Amino acid sequence: MRKIIIASMAAAAFSLAACSEKAQEETSEAAGAVADDAAAAGDAAADAATDAADATADAAKDAGAAVEGAADKAGNAVEGTVNAAGDAAAAAGDKIADETKKAEANDKK
Repeated sequence: MRKIIIASMAAAAFSLAACSEKAQEETSEAAGAVADDAAAAGDAAADAATDAADATADAAKDAGAAVEGAADKAGNAVEGTVNAAGDAAAAAGDKIADETKKAEANDKK
């Protein structure tokens, strides 16, 4: 009887060992799948961060071009104003010279 009990226990131990190995294999496969999913999620996050950085750089470049264009327009406006002021001053100087000549001519009469 003892032999039967020992044989039964040995068979049960082998069965548990086989189940344990299968459970370990399944656990290992599940851990591998979780690791793959985590890596894919990390890759997706890195891609999203790269895309966001690229979009930010493009927006900054566009903003820089807009500021440059506005600065050019402002510079042109200032230049036009300076030129107009210069022309007005020259015209005023000519008018003063003409009026001075007229006044001197009247004084001589």
